[in-house]
Amino acid sequence: MESDISFDWQAHFESLSEKAVHPGLISYLDEPPVPGSTPIGQVRMLALDFETTGLDAKRDAIISIGFIPFTHDRIYCQGARHLLVTPDFPLSEESVAFHGITHTELEGAASFARALDVLLPAMKGHVVVVHYHAIERQFLYHTTLRRMGEVLEFPMIDTMAVEARQIKGRTRLGRMRNRLKGWIRPEPAPSLRLADTRQRYGLPCYQAHHALTDALATAELLQAQLRKGYSPDTPVSSLWM
Repeated sequence: MESDISFDWQAHFESLSEKAVHPGLISYLDEPPVPGSTPIGQVRMLALDFETTGLDAKRDAIISIGFIPFTHDRIYCQGARHLLVTPDFPLSEESVAFHGITHTELEGAASFARALDVLLPAMKGHVVVVHYHAIERQFLYHTTLRRMGEVLEFPMIDTMAVEARQIKGRTRLGRMRNRLKGWIRPEPAPSLRLADTRQRYGLPCYQAHHALTDALATAELLQAQLRKGYSPDTPVSSLWM
């Protein structure tokens, strides 16, 4: 689902709840998201990150989940969790090299059903925050569809998309200034990777490809983005998708 500030998530949750069968999903849908007009300073958020066996949500699987609750000015470390998840499909050498999670580490991992029992209550009443929405949204959608015959849909804020909008605005302003000065040399587009984006905000460097660490990194990044470019009174609908 693409960004649409007019999308009514509350009505969508009501529609989904009428068809839901899984008890955890029913409970999650019982508490719809805040109205889109809610100031971002009043919104409870949950930074979420997955490690997966690949990038294709239809063919690859979730193998670890990290999440941490936060608000625009506070991070709640006591609510942080990291879960290893038994994958639907075997690990490849390429995926092990990428995230460092081995078959041995996954021997005692939780089933996806058990992981969902932990994740859904944490998501309830929160707006999910990720860096690059195609991973978390698509993997949860297709994994719940594959495992339960139902889909999990939810509003989210994508810090990559937030940064892309910020860069687009700065680039447009920079081009106008350059034209006024008679310059025509284009500037290279800044990287939108999590580590590179954090660096632009003066945030510390963390080891990548650990789900909980990346979730924390995403929460800190959004807080920095909000401080720099948004008022606490900004409607959440101008950020979510």
